[in-house]
Amino acid sequence: MFHGKRGELRQRYRAGQEDQLGALGLVLNMIVLWNTIYIEAALKQLRSEGYPVADEDVVRLSPLLHEHINMLGRYSFSVPEAVTKGELRPLRNPADDE
Repeated sequence: MFHGKRGELRQRYRAGQEDQLGALGLVLNMIVLWNTIYIEAALKQLRSEGYPVADEDVVRLSPLLHEHINMLGRYSFSVPEAVTKGELRPLRNPADDE
C-alpha cells in the first residue's frame, strides 16, 4: 500500500527511510484489522436480515482494500462515546446514498 507514485519507492535511500516503511506497515495492519472487524459486522447484519450470504463468496473477501480511505485528508480523532464503550460505528446503509 502506497499513496501516490503508483506504489513505487522513487527516492534514494536516506536516514530514517526504514522508519517510514515501518510506519507504513503499521498503518497497513490497522487497515486490515479495521476492515476485518467491519466486514464481519456487515456479514452478521446481512445474515440477520435474511440476505443469502454464500460461504464461497465470503472466503473471497479481502480486508486489504483501502480505496475508501483518504490518505491525504485531514482527520478528527474524537471518538464517539459508543466507540469508547467497545461498540462499532453504525454500518452505512446503501439506500441512504440514493
